[in-house]
Amino acid sequence: MQRSIRQIALKLFGTLLLVLAAFAPAVSHAAQSEEFVSTPVTARLITVENGVPPGAGTVSAGLHLKLAEGWKTYWKSPGEVGIPPEIDWEGSTNIAEVRFLWPAPTRFRAFGIENYGYKKEVVFPLQVTLKEPGQPVDFRANVSLLVCSEVCVPQNFELTLGLGTGASTDTDSAALIGTYAAQIPDDGSATGISVSSVWHDPEMTRLVIEVRSETPFSEPDVFPDMGPDTSFGPADIRLGDGGRVMWAEVPILSSAETPPPLEVTVTDGLRAAEFKPEYADAPAEPPYQSQVTGASVSELALIALVALLGGLILNVMPCVLPVLSIKFSSALKLHGQGAARVREGFLASAAGVLAFMWLLAGILIALRMAGLSVGWGVQFQNPFFLIVMLGILMLFAANMFGLFEIALPQSWNAGLARAGARGGLVGDFLTGAFAAVLATPCSAPFLGTAVTFALAGRPLDIVVIFTAMGIGLALPYLLVAARPGWVTKLPRPGRWMVVVKWALGALLALTALWLIWVLAGVAGRQVAIAASVFIAVAILLIRFPARAPALLRTGGFAALGAVALAVPVLIEPAARADVGEEQVIPWVAFDRAQIARLVSQGQVVFVDVTADWCLTCKANKALVIDRSPVADILISGRVLPMQADWTRPDENIRRFLEDNGRYGIPFDIVYGPAAPEGIALPEVLSTQVVLDAMEKAGAAMDLAEN
Repeated sequence: MQRSIRQIALKLFGTLLLVLAAFAPAVSHAAQSEEFVSTPVTARLITVENGVPPGAGTVSAGLHLKLAEGWKTYWKSPGEVGIPPEIDWEGSTNIAEVRFLWPAPTRFRAFGIENYGYKKEVVFPLQVTLKEPGQPVDFRANVSLLVCSEVCVPQNFELTLGLGTGASTDTDSAALIGTYAAQIPDDGSATGISVSSVWHDPEMTRLVIEVRSETPFSEPDVFPDMGPDTSFGPADIRLGDGGRVMWAEVPILSSAETPPPLEVTVTDGLRAAEFKPEYADAPAEPPYQSQVTGASVSELALIALVALLGGLILNVMPCVLPVLSIKFSSALKLHGQGAARVREGFLASAAGVLAFMWLLAGILIALRMAGLSVGWGVQFQNPFFLIVMLGILMLFAANMFGLFEIALPQSWNAGLARAGARGGLVGDFLTGAFAAVLATPCSAPFLGTAVTFALAGRPLDIVVIFTAMGIGLALPYLLVAARPGWVTKLPRPGRWMVVVKWALGALLALTALWLIWVLAGVAGRQVAIAASVFIAVAILLIRFPARAPALLRTGGFAALGAVALAVPVLIEPAARADVGEEQVIPWVAFDRAQIARLVSQGQVVFVDVTADWCLTCKANKALVIDRSPVADILISGRVLPMQADWTRPDENIRRFLEDNGRYGIPFDIVYGPAAPEGIALPEVLSTQVVLDAMEKAGAAMDLAEN
């Protein structure tokens, strides 16, 4: 009830000022301070009254800011980074209290970071309560202000204004203050807006808000405030119920240990309302509504072609060597079995690729509809997935080396033979699906564009793009199916096949070693060593004859568990010796807020988002980033190298990628005084591309070696 009275009073305050401006007699000398003038901002204190009326206990004033083109200042909760305006009234006389009021903010971007605040012009209304009603008052405002454009510049200045006694009104100041007082959010009673649910997770990483409106939203936005020590990222906003329900998920980037109660400001065009809601026990379910308009048929066809090319190029990327091994081994298996069998086998493998892509598309659509964020290749952040993949790869490699052959029971073989040996097609199908799984941690030219378009679009876009990508990845299978004679023209079976199988087994073993290294980065060395030892010993135990005593087999598996637990403990101390290996490039840990501060000081920043499981990232580092002349510039300090390690899940990195329209890695971007929004680089780097971006971001800066 008190809150409603306060909001109504604020609206009446703004209306009263506008009425006074219309009917009060004009005066030639308005009550205002001397202006503070700098390049980015002009500031002054203004008051409605030219003097304190007899018996008056309050005075209506305002801090008036005019911002130069391209400059902004901040709201009380600035967003990801920033500092809100502050006024210290020490030295003033006859002032008991000054209430600083905040007009509804707008959202703007600086250095690729979203913030809340104001541009061009703003007046912060000030409700001043006097100690001695009707007596003169002296204002001494010590203002602290941060204004940002391509750089951020703190402004500290003093404004003074003295009011004697009198009853005249400054109509211009009354109109100006009244205009911005009318933009102060109400409690929703006049705007028809209400908050129905607010929830945050126990870790304080995300805030979910559901808002309802009597009239459909047109341009809704939400601005949370939990004090100066809590910052928020860009909101994911969705509409439902014909636009009458707004669902928003806001990332919490940092928070105080005991933050003050949440205040939420909701805007929709000229409407604005502010609430102090209670928290719900569970988050509201998101209404599914794509935030992008549907692509036209021609646009979707063009991106589908791009996706097909990206999938095709994946076949020759370094990270897909095990995929090529599996493909070639299947060709050897089908040698001499006739064109029809070859065609069936390779079509089954192509179907396996497409089936996995459709399964992946379905999972991504379901996650999107559940309000979760999705990305390309992020399953490689899951240690259980990595252990399963490691087991499959080690099993494939052992089979290639001839350690064992997996044979079905005789009765099964007979049944399959009578059914036309279709069991082989199942293996071909699974080979294709496995090849597609191994391709997902990779990125290739065209692939990033296609994946970004799909994951930011409609369910139809996801299905079409992932289908096209699967066709591109499966194209070698389809070509062999169209020309099965290529396989039948291979040399007759002989010793060369043994050599080839050993070579392919070595490739798979190398890939297994890479997965062990990735698993160590995700779950720790002990988990990686224990998992690899367990799998290796389990494969060796398969060699035990079936007629071996049960006690021996049971003891073997018991020893397996003991070895898996003991080996990491025994070798971990020795393994730690090389952990402190010195890096040539002095990488700084990723800090998104720090980017804005560094660029505002004239620094060029090179951001590299990478992960242990991303082999394209490793290729970029080995071929471009870690080599001259790029490495020379990064080492010299002329460009600050900042690395975001996404080996393990990290919400800040995921949001950074998503805000830049990316859903997978590698991702590299260069910021600088001439490129505060950043210059995004292609997935596969070249030395010239990186150097050009650094030069463009630094503009007049000399990045060349002195």
